[in-house]
Amino acid sequence: MRFTKMQGLGNDYVYLDCTKYAPENLPGLAERISDRHFGVGSDGLICIFPSETADFRMRMFNADGSEGEMCGNGIRCVGKYVYDKGLTGKTTLTVETLAGIKTLKLTIDNRMVSAVEVDMGTPRLEKARILTFQGKEYRGIPVSMGNPHFVISISGVRQFDLSHIAPLSVPNPLFPKGVNVEIMEALSPQLLEMRVWERGSGETLACGTGACAALAAAVAEGMAERTATVQLLGGELLIRWDEADEHIYMTGPAVTVFEGDWEE
Repeated sequence: MRFTKMQGLGNDYVYLDCTKYAPENLPGLAERISDRHFGVGSDGLICIFPSETADFRMRMFNADGSEGEMCGNGIRCVGKYVYDKGLTGKTTLTVETLAGIKTLKLTIDNRMVSAVEVDMGTPRLEKARILTFQGKEYRGIPVSMGNPHFVISISGVRQFDLSHIAPLSVPNPLFPKGVNVEIMEALSPQLLEMRVWERGSGETLACGTGACAALAAAVAEGMAERTATVQLLGGELLIRWDEADEHIYMTGPAVTVFEGDWEE
């Protein structure tokens, strides 16, 4: 089975072309192939299928085999994969996900994709809530980008021990399917710093939907402008919350790491 390892700001996934054939038991395969000691090593598995409603369909599995609705860094790499491998000649294309159909605009350099802008849709924000764990209260903004996020504003993002809030990501009364937890600090109205604990994967170097959720929460709290750079451990994303259509647009890189064959 031929695979491609790709990453967006260090958020790395194994990619499979399932347009003609798909392996059985994709959740189990995701667990095995994502293992960083005995497998390829990744934050999860992304499979690219044909679609009846879009140009392609994407299924995304976390490292523990659970299926996620959407992955912002992952979908940018889907755009690079299908263009670079000649599965499409379009520079604007649509991808079906469990969070709806997303539109991608590809930036081409030397006949290869270097960056991708994704229309991430309209964020759904709720009022600030408080989650309690081991007697400690965490105030955050619930934001849905098609998948669930809980954005906590703190000072000292880099120094914070993120493992303290890891238990918040598991299923709870507010988030019965679990939640991605972001800690965020507004360094200026145009610059946010963020780290993320993703349900099913743990701390990752970047999360595209999380960066969109962080901007939406920061704007709602009066801490940021509608266009800002989000600094993550793996690099930077440009996030723009358009006033005309209320959609959030995310722009960032997509990189192929290596290719190989997986045998079982």
